[in-house]
Amino acid sequence: MTERSATSATPHVQNGEPIIEIAGLVKRYGSTAAVDCIDLTVMTGEIFGILGPNGAGKTTMLEMIEGLRKPDAGTIRVAGVDAVNESDRVRQMIGVQLQTTALFDYLNASELIELFAGLYGVDGGDARIDELLGRVGLQEKRKSRVDELSGGQRQRLSITLALVNQPKVVFLDEPTTGLDPGARRDLWQTILNVRASGTTVVLTTHYMEEADVLCDRVAVMDRGKVIACDTPTALVRRLGEQATITARASDIGPISGQLSGLPAVVTSTGEDVRLELRTTDVQATLVALLGLADRAGIVLTDLNARQSTLEDVFLSLTGRAYEQQTEKPENGESAGSGGRRRRRSAG
Repeated sequence: MTERSATSATPHVQNGEPIIEIAGLVKRYGSTAAVDCIDLTVMTGEIFGILGPNGAGKTTMLEMIEGLRKPDAGTIRVAGVDAVNESDRVRQMIGVQLQTTALFDYLNASELIELFAGLYGVDGGDARIDELLGRVGLQEKRKSRVDELSGGQRQRLSITLALVNQPKVVFLDEPTTGLDPGARRDLWQTILNVRASGTTVVLTTHYMEEADVLCDRVAVMDRGKVIACDTPTALVRRLGEQATITARASDIGPISGQLSGLPAVVTSTGEDVRLELRTTDVQATLVALLGLADRAGIVLTDLNARQSTLEDVFLSLTGRAYEQQTEKPENGESAGSGGRRRRRSAG
């Protein structure tokens, strides 16, 4: 079973209208281009992922779209509005869930939603509060204070607050960083529910798996540039439907020189006690590999075959492995700020 089927996430059909249009976007800090001449279009109704390691330029780009930073060059339009010259108008039509959100610990969920609704000048009545909490699965936490919520529940409440003003687009900046696997999957469903309600979602993430599960399309960023943009399936398909086979043995040496000649092998590595083969035909390569090992009297252990992923796409595009940033969850919940840079509120 694939991750998409396991989470009931299916590719979503957009209505064909762009909601965000970026052209020639540049932001420099001294001699460093944090965002280096980016062109990008996000379609109405999709979950659009922005994927890349720390320093790739993801957050800087988002802050310019949200009107929090001025670009050095380029244009940004959100729902037809110039986000550079009319940033106040843009902030009224977007919602933002920050990397780290500081909430009032002693207010409950209902009170926080009512407070944010008042700031936006929108409906903050009981029915609206119930609707918002229902969209993120927090109905039973209506009267729970922030300091009584788990890390995953606080993240879901943060997303709720980003939806108070009925935004056309909601920006989620690394929403699952620091959450344990169970809380992360719960939040995935919340994000899918947000999209299902008609809101376009722009999501940044460090997690390749997350982008593959949630996103209709992803932009892969590295060193300030968008180096690829397509559906996760299409990006992986560009590798030639490759898969990776790995195994261990007491000594790979006797067969290492023959690995590249196995059927369907694209690349091979066989050093010390570990081998790795990238192949376009898993079955043919496995059969040949087992036969080769048997003839050489080598017992293979930890034999594994997996389909190529977005991580392999990144490796193919950049020539280096993707270094995923992680944070250790505290008590199985959220790792909190952990020294991470806080973003300013878009409100």
